[in-house]
Amino acid sequence: LVAWKRNCSSCCLFSYRSDRNETSKLNCSERITWKYSPVSNPALRIYPVGLGDEGNYTCDTANSEGNFRFFSSLTVIVPPTVTLTHDKSRVAVCQASAGKPAADISWIPASNHSSEEEFHHPNGTVTRVSYFGWANSSFPSVTCLVTHPATNQTLLMNLT
Repeated sequence: LVAWKRNCSSCCLFSYRSDRNETSKLNCSERITWKYSPVSNPALRIYPVGLGDEGNYTCDTANSEGNFRFFSSLTVIVPPTVTLTHDKSRVAVCQASAGKPAADISWIPASNHSSEEEFHHPNGTVTRVSYFGWANSSFPSVTCLVTHPATNQTLLMNLT
């Protein structure tokens, strides 16, 4: 016997009984399958994975050698959408939208004239916006560096 369960009250229970060669699903999406064969390697596959799949999972196995329990935690990382624009008042705006976790934004050249805002969305993603004032700057261009566990991006804007 192999059984995967997400640790919440009405979450999916996905199991296989080798004595009957029978797989059963209770409250499971079609996105949840075996990665390989449940007989040889009962790894769980969730594809495509989504933010709602985050959580703690338990795998219980029983065989002639005994009963075993394994725990696994799934954290979903979402890369942000990055844009770099400027407005009429000579402020560069670097936005890292809907990332999880929030992206880090920095500027080249470094400036004391930058500020940030952060917006938390109901789905757990975060939009971070950084403003770089270059009205009194002699720099011909500015670079926005966005650092995130899923992706790192560098955007260059000419300010002339």
